[in-house]
Amino acid sequence: MKKKIAIPVKDGILDGHFGHCSHFALLDVMDKAIVTEELVAAPPHEPGLLPPFLADLGVTDVIAGGMGSRAIQIFNQHNVNVFVGAPQLDAKELVKGFLDESLSFTANYCDH
Repeated sequence: MKKKIAIPVKDGILDGHFGHCSHFALLDVMDKAIVTEELVAAPPHEPGLLPPFLADLGVTDVIAGGMGSRAIQIFNQHNVNVFVGAPQLDAKELVKGFLDESLSFTANYCDH
């Protein structure tokens, strides 16, 4: 199983508002192990821009705090899985919890 997981971050910690984050932590995963990690600057906020931006980077999954339903729809159109309601933890901790299925998500959808 190969995945590229994107997490919106501020100072390495999950940024609770997806669309206004400054950076994305991109973690490549192979067979439930983190292989590489990089930090990518987010483009200026513009509705509908982030899903294709991340999809073009090869992202397969997004772990986020809050996200609007329209953004989730656009991600799904690009075959990117979205998991919302993640706790504000370090990006690597989130991915490890996601991979070993110990991370719990509480739905957190935004209207803006």
